[in-house]
Formats: sequence, C-alpha cells, structure tokens
Amino acid sequence: MSKVAVKKKIDVEDKATVLTDVKVYARKIWLAGLGAYAKAGHEGAEYFKELVKSGESVEKQGKTLVNEQVEAANSQIDSVKSSVTSNVNSVKDKVEVQLDKIEKAFDTRVASALNRIGIPSKQDVAVLSAKLDQLSALLEQVARTK
Repeated sequence: MSKVAVKKKIDVEDKATVLTDVKVYARKIWLAGLGAYAKAGHEGAEYFKELVKSGESVEKQGKTLVNEQVEAANSQIDSVKSSVTSNVNSVKDKVEVQLDKIEKAFDTRVASALNRIGIPSKQDVAVLSAKLDQLSALLEQVARTK
C-alpha cells in the first residue's frame, strides 16, 4: 500500500503544479489581451488621426483636380459658344441680306403689276398731291385778287 499512497501524492502534486501553470498562463494570456486592447486603442486613435490627415490631403487634391477640369470644360464651352454665336450672326446677316433682296424684288414686281393695270404708285400719288397743292395755292391767289 505504500506504493499507492506515494503515487497519489505525486498525482496530487502534479495536478497542483499543472493547475498553477494553467493559472499563470491564463493570467498571462489575459494580460496580453488587455495590453493588446490598450495598445490598439492608443495606436488606433493615432492611426485614425493619420487617416483623417490623409483623407483631407486626398480631398484637397480631388477638389483641385475637379476645379481644373471644370475650368477646362468652361473654357471649351465659352470657345464653342463664341464660335456658335459668330456663326449664327453670320447666317443671320446673310438671311437679312437675302430677305432684303426678296422684299425689293417683290415690291418691284407688285409696283410693276399695279402700274400695268392702271393703279398709281405712291410716288405718283405724291406728285399729284404736290401739283394739287400748287393749284390750290394759285386758286386762292386768284380769288384774293378779285
């Protein structure tokens, strides 16, 4: 029986040593986790600040790029707009010239047609009106002298 008692003592001592080792390792794991959490929290805040700075830099570059592209697009729009305006004005001038020619040709033909059928023109009426005024003036002079 003495062998059995010794064996039990060794088992109990081994179990106590193993249990103590497990507790020590568990505590170390726990402390490592807390340390990692604390370090991540501290470094995470600094890392976050670095990310914010990087983001601000990228945003600034992006705004600059967008503004450059907008200015380039506006420049092209202004160029095309002035070209189109110039072309429209040129076409408008040509159309006005052609309309004037058409109007003069129409007036000439209408006046010619009215003369052929015996209707006096505006100039003819003006000449007759002037002659009538002269005659009226002469008649008034004659009437005064009598």
